Amino acid sequence: MPDDPDVDKRILRAELRERRRNMPAHERELATEGFTARLEELIGSTQAESISCYLSMPTEPNTRPFVNWAEARGIRVLFPVTREDGLLDWTVGEEETETLGLHGTPEAVGELLGPMAINDVDLIIVPAAAIDATGMRLGWGRGYFDKTLGSMGKCPPVYAVVFDSEFVETVPREVHDQPVNGIVTPTRIIAF
Repeated sequence: MPDDPDVDKRILRAELRERRRNMPAHERELATEGFTARLEELIGSTQAESISCYLSMPTEPNTRPFVNWAEARGIRVLFPVTREDGLLDWTVGEEETETLGLHGTPEAVGELLGPMAINDVDLIIVPAAAIDATGMRLGWGRGYFDKTLGSMGKCPPVYAVVFDSEFVETVPREVHDQPVNGIVTPTRIIAF
């Protein structure tokens, strides 16, 4: 019987969620330091002046120290805001507060700039469950970033943030899945 990519994805996501939930606090803190340093390096090498970046959930690679660093240096940061139609709005989060989005994910609060605002950034930083050696991204199953990236005419570099163990040989893929240009882990930056 042939493999079903959707079933394979659900199984892999469940394994990765469990692994993230069971990560010791000290390991997570070290990873956060590494993510922050690598993301700062990525900004330095790309000379990005405007970026998009997600606000991490407690088990995800922690993006908040990096976001604070970027904003303190005058880098414009757009944050995704989920919509009922499956698209993403964007905000710069002027109010410096967070709310929970449609799916319980943290989102910045501020004026909504619309789905097209992402077209003006120099670098896109996305969450992922895993990335494979070809740059194919396994997301968390809602398709927001695949739709966004797939609809962009001229897409800036897209980097996914994952733990070292989530850079794998291969991930299940479907037609709508979008690859990334590189990954950021606590220990390295890899461009595809």
